[in-house]
Amino acid sequence: MTSNTSLVYASLPKGAVVPGQDLKRFQGSIDVENVDLQGGVLVQNKALSLDPFMRGRMRDPSIKSYSPAYELGKPIAGFTVGSVVRSDHASYPVGSAIYGNGPFEEWTVISKATLEDKTKLYRSVDAGLGLPWTNWVGGAGMSGQTAWWGYQNIGKPKPGETIFVSAAAGAVGQIVIQLAKADGLKVIGSVGSDEKVEFIKELGCDVAFNYKTESTLKILQENPFDIFFDNVGGETLDQVFTTINTYGRIISCGSVSQYNLAPHEKYRLANYQQITIRQLHVEGFIISFKNLDEFYKVVPKMIKDGKLRIKEHVTKGIDEGEAFVDMLSGKAQGKAVISLE
Repeated sequence: MTSNTSLVYASLPKGAVVPGQDLKRFQGSIDVENVDLQGGVLVQNKALSLDPFMRGRMRDPSIKSYSPAYELGKPIAGFTVGSVVRSDHASYPVGSAIYGNGPFEEWTVISKATLEDKTKLYRSVDAGLGLPWTNWVGGAGMSGQTAWWGYQNIGKPKPGETIFVSAAAGAVGQIVIQLAKADGLKVIGSVGSDEKVEFIKELGCDVAFNYKTESTLKILQENPFDIFFDNVGGETLDQVFTTINTYGRIISCGSVSQYNLAPHEKYRLANYQQITIRQLHVEGFIISFKNLDEFYKVVPKMIKDGKLRIKEHVTKGIDEGEAFVDMLSGKAQGKAVISLE
């Protein structure tokens, strides 16, 4: 038998997630030579992606959303990438690399039915490109997809415009900055530490500030902008409503400032009437079911060629949930991933 460590959803969080209580490491085992593949594949996972949307799945299952609640006592699930070790499926031969939405464990049997379930988003990726495994769940994975699609399709950027990016040093924000600079835009970026300010300046951010020590409202009043890529929601979004240019576009990607708050604690928007007054376009999106063919043609190669710089916060091996908490709190520097190599 071979060891198969997983990260299990152990209890419903009451506010912030508690490592070792709400999430726990479980030491299991698997017979890699004889386990039934159910017409599918056996994958040795190489990297696991930690993303804010996963916090929303840690909820009472009676609360419906676009993604189902996690099941207590089972491994949490998210985006993973790994190498096919055994295969009964023609589309995924032994040695191929597979990316998709699966359980957080070292070894996974993916049945034929699951491989062909479009909601699981399994697809082959080009391991021959030579990218690190962690890149495939980061810049070349969901965070890159999110940045690329939202920026292009909702932001509709034009050279000479200005974009404001919140959580600008994060998994999505750092990519949006670089895409915008390549397109000739001025970039404003907010982050939560002076170290992160320096990082986004290195990426080309024109106006970089620490929202904990500087006034977001004052910065935005002094720097007119046309597009807002929103990763945090809350008070920052409310201030954007009163400062963005007329006909501005707001890309509603996430609201990490609100994820750990009880319903009565969540920020109540006061300035939403500005959507009408300023004739704003506000659009949210879920990246999972967008057409990403162009993304896979362009972005992995941009990373390989050094045209996109991806900063990762890598945790070696499955822990008790500490890396997940660091990702949500902003302690992680860059894209949060777990490496299983």
